[in-house]
Amino acid sequence: MEFPLIVGVDGSDSSLEAVDWAVDEAARLGLSLRLVHASLWERYEGGRPSFSTDRPAEEVMAQHIAASCAERARLRNPEVKVSSEVLPEDAVSALLHAGHESFALVTGSRGRGEIAGILLGSVSLAVAARAVCPVIVVRGGKQNRQGSFGRVVVGLGDSTEGSAAVRFAFREAEARGCGLHAVRTWRRPTHEHADHPLIADDSAGAHEERASALLTDALRDAVRNHPQVEVHRQTVEGPAHKVLLDASSDADLVVVGARRRHGHVGLQFGRVAHALLHHAECPVAVVPQRA
Repeated sequence: MEFPLIVGVDGSDSSLEAVDWAVDEAARLGLSLRLVHASLWERYEGGRPSFSTDRPAEEVMAQHIAASCAERARLRNPEVKVSSEVLPEDAVSALLHAGHESFALVTGSRGRGEIAGILLGSVSLAVAARAVCPVIVVRGGKQNRQGSFGRVVVGLGDSTEGSAAVRFAFREAEARGCGLHAVRTWRRPTHEHADHPLIADDSAGAHEERASALLTDALRDAVRNHPQVEVHRQTVEGPAHKVLLDASSDADLVVVGARRRHGHVGLQFGRVAHALLHHAECPVAVVPQRA
């Protein structure tokens, strides 16, 4: 039995979009759905005596958020098994702990107390940077969130060790019955034969050939294991974050890997994942790869 798909909910519009996306995802993958709301009301209000009938306002609100989100999920797809709970922790800690027994964590792009339309919310950013399981931040336009484009994009970095991200992307494409667009970028050093155009052209060709070979190598096992997935390979000269941001405009999901170093507690992803989480026009999956 697989672990459930876990969604962090806080009652914001962004988290409701995450619930809707997660219901559809759970149905595609045949997973159960667990909704988690983190609340520290006990810390501030204190535990009430067992004989008291009074309920702190924060407890009432927390239970209402969890219950209403669960009801929304059940109405969207009654066949998905849904559970909800309120955890007495801060949101980041609650989701990181839950991630140890999760297929993936799903969050919205903005929190209840955050200014809409600015950058990614602090909770989603911290969870995406530190979780031991894949994290999907649901963002972008309605068409992207609903999977209207029939395209999953996966970005392959300098290392071919991003196998976890590749496997995740292929599984998504297979479950959705859509194509997979695999992208690897390359850059030519600015000093490389800049005064010799013909030599520079030869050099560019060599860099592109190497990128193409690395891309093919990184995809080989997954292509063999998912023969029904139609794969489109692309090597592009340019900054990876800009190329993938452009690709996100007509994608249903962008998948990137992130290195997780044992014992490291800071943000554990690079510039590409950071840029996508803040600016992508579709949901973004960050898939950890243990270093």
